[in-house]
Amino acid sequence: MSDDTPDSLIPYDEIVQEALRAVVGRVLGEVAQSGGDLPGNHHFYITFKTGAAGVSIPPHLRERFPDEMTIVLQNKFWDLQVGEDGFSVGLSFNQIPAKLSIPFGAITAFVDPAVDFGLQFQATVPDMEPEAHEDAENDEPDGDGPTKGGDDGSNVVTVDFGRKK
Repeated sequence: MSDDTPDSLIPYDEIVQEALRAVVGRVLGEVAQSGGDLPGNHHFYITFKTGAAGVSIPPHLRERFPDEMTIVLQNKFWDLQVGEDGFSVGLSFNQIPAKLSIPFGAITAFVDPAVDFGLQFQATVPDMEPEAHEDAENDEPDGDGPTKGGDDGSNVVTVDFGRKK
C-alpha cells in the first residue's frame, strides 16, 4: 500500500474487531451454558478498560485500576452471565467477593494460555490515555499465573488498521 491510498469508506477495522469480540462472547456463552465449568485446562485472562462506558466494578477496584484491569476466569468465579453486549461475573479479590459487568467493547485482550490463544483489541473508549497500574490479583490457584517466556505470539491476533487522521 502506498501513502496515496485513500481513506476507506467502509469501516473494516470496526467490522473485524466486532467479529473478533463476538468470538469472546461465544466462548464465554458456551462456558456459561455449561454451568460455568471450563473444559480441560482452559482458563481465560480478560483485560478491559475500567473507565469504559457500561463497565461496573466495585469502587475499591476502580480506584486501584483506574485505566485497565486483567481478570482471570479459572477456578474461582461464579454467576457467569453473557448477554449480547457484554458479560458479568463474580470474582474474589483478596477473599472479598465482587460482581463485575463488562461490555465486550471495553475488552482489550482475551487470552487462553492453556492452548496459547489470544486476541487483542483496540479499546472503544475515546480519548483515554493508558495509565500505569498494578497487575490484577483476583484469587487464583497457587502457582497458576500467566504463562511466561517461550511465547512467540504466533496465536495472538492483533487488529490495528492504523487510521489516518
